[in-house]
Amino acid sequence: MTDPHPLSPDPAILRQLVTMKMPFGKHKGTLLCDLPLYYLEWFHRNGFPKGKMGMLLSTIYEVKVNGLMPLLEPLRKVD
Repeated sequence: MTDPHPLSPDPAILRQLVTMKMPFGKHKGTLLCDLPLYYLEWFHRNGFPKGKMGMLLSTIYEVKVNGLMPLLEPLRKVD
């Protein structure tokens, strides 16, 4: 089996963006994909948390600022 293209998004990470909820802060309990852009911009300016949560927040920030939210729509519909 061949490896996916190195720039292809990791489906597991994309799935987490539509299923994982923000564990802290003003938007605690909100799905990561539903976080408002202004909140993600604050993290972008001030620094994302370390570890997995920081990676996920920076990923959803990039998805939103680059107009890639339609990429997540099929995953939102999967139960």
